[in-house]
Order: sequence, then structure tokens, then C-alpha cells
Amino acid sequence: MPSLNRILHVEDDPDIREIVNICLCAMGGFELLQCEGGQQAMDKAEAFAPDLFLFDLMMPGMSGIDTLKALREIPALVGVPAIFCTSVNVAEEYKSELRALSVGAVQKPFDPMTLAQQITDIWNAHHQGQ
Repeated sequence: MPSLNRILHVEDDPDIREIVNICLCAMGGFELLQCEGGQQAMDKAEAFAPDLFLFDLMMPGMSGIDTLKALREIPALVGVPAIFCTSVNVAEEYKSELRALSVGAVQKPFDPMTLAQQITDIWNAHHQGQ
């Protein structure tokens, strides 16, 4: 199973970005590149070479779904698995599309103490199912 080290996180809310940064870097030991929107992710993703995408679903400009679809147009990023972080109501509205495009979802509000483990568990389940 490939190891999970580098995560590209795209989130428009600066407070959530800061919490995720603490959860995944300080507590989870991951290398994290954070972007505030889809265009910034498009500009930086290929050079960062992430193992995993972590997207907010609802963002101004490019949604998480739009961002993922655009990133998957880049040959080096086609196979990078994605996890969406969103509220239950929004996830329900986009349920079929999320299932088709991602390997899992994390519900907002999430527990900062368990976020790194949730992401690791989704990663492991995805790779065991391949």
C-alpha cells in the first residue's frame, strides 16, 4: 500500500485552514499544502505532487468538485484520490457525484482530535479495496 505523506488541502475559510493545518501537520505528521481556492490549487498542485486531495465542497469561484475535475485533467494528478470535507446537508445534495469522484468524506464540523486518523482510515480503506 502506498504511504500517505503529502496532502493538498483546498479550503476558502482561513479559520478552517488553520485548524486543519494544526490537525494534519502538528498532530498527524503530514506535509500539507493549503490553497484558498481552486485556481491557486491548479497553479501549485502538480509541483507539490500530493498523495491525496482534501477539498471543501462549497467554495466561491470553483467548487471542490470543479477543482477536482480540473486537477484530474493534469496527467500527473489523474490518480490522486480525493476526500471532501463538507456538511451533511451539502454532502447529501451531491451524494452521487461525491461517490463517483472521491474515496470518502469528512463531515463538518469535524473533531480536530480525530481528523488525521479519519483521513488515514479513509486512505487505508481505499487502498485495501483496490
